[in-house]
Parts: sequence; C-alpha cells; structure tokens
Amino acid sequence: MFKTLAIAIVTAAALAGCGTTRLVNSDVNTFGAWPDGRAPASFVFERLPSQEARAPEQEQLEAAALPALEHAGFKQVNSGGADVMVQVAARTLHFDRIDPFYDPFWRGNAFYYNRWRGAGLGLGLGAHYGTPYYVNEVSLLIRDGKSKQVLYETRAQNDGRGSDEGVRMALFEAALKDFPRTAISPRRVTVEVPR
Repeated sequence: MFKTLAIAIVTAAALAGCGTTRLVNSDVNTFGAWPDGRAPASFVFERLPSQEARAPEQEQLEAAALPALEHAGFKQVNSGGADVMVQVAARTLHFDRIDPFYDPFWRGNAFYYNRWRGAGLGLGLGAHYGTPYYVNEVSLLIRDGKSKQVLYETRAQNDGRGSDEGVRMALFEAALKDFPRTAISPRRVTVEVPR
C-alpha cells in the first residue's frame, strides 16, 4: 500500500513538472573576438531601415532578447553614448508536415486497399491532418559603440512543433549562453522555459 502511494506521488509530481516547463533545444553558432577583460556594459538597440519600417514587430523582438542580454550582464540605455550597439533579427518558417501514418491509398472509399492491412470495406471516415512544423531562428550582432567594429555574432535555430514568444526568448538565451566566449559551432544548447 505504501509503495503504491509513493509511486502515485512521484508520478503526480513528475506530471506536474511536465506541465509547467518545457525544454527548447537549439543549434547555436557564435563568432567574434570579444576583447579579453572587457565586461558587458551599456547598450542600445540598433535597427536596419527594414526593421524600423516594422517598428511594432521589432519592439516585440527586442523585448524577447532583453532578458538574455541582461542575464549576460548588459544594461539597456535609451540615448547615445552606449558602450555597444545590439542588432537583433528573427525569422520563422512554417510547414505542414505530413503525418507519417497517413495512407495515400485509402481515400475514404467504400472499398479500399491499405498497404499495411490488406483490402477491406470501409465507411469513408478517413481524414488527414498535417502536423504544423516550424523552423525558428534568431540572430544577435554586437558592435562597439565608438568604432562600430563587430565584437560578437551569434545565432540560434530550433525546429519543432512550437513557435511562440517563449521559444524566441529561449533561443536568445541559448544564443548568449556562452557569452563572451565563442564555443564550438554549431553546438546543441538546451534551455528550460515556462509553458
């Protein structure tokens, strides 16, 4: 009885943990030559004209990158004179992936041929739904505020069934995980995020 109760408690705790967090796996590439001994300091976001044309979307993207930048030691300022300028970008590709169990030979006819189970009679109730599949990528470029020299470049990519603000935040966190070092590229980085 005690053993059954203990198993039930452990199972409930594991399921509760699964419901509150998720793991986001990313492939990360980093490049650059961050100067030895230079600590992260103040920064401003820098925008390309195309990003400025879509200011509301860019503001959301910068808000998603901000926690990762602050965690790396940077502090955002609103005016010029910042130590570095940071440029962020993102893209998401969406696909409808075909269900691997989809059988193209069963079209919902009264008589059908199913390659795994042979011939038979059917009621025509078959349906096929594609599984959404996303490729998410973020990139971050850090330039010196005075010389405009690129000091650090990083990008993170994730593919799977999710694409939301939490995934983008996790990608930025993964991209800056090893800052200021440039680790082996590409490498796999896993970040735990709340659901």
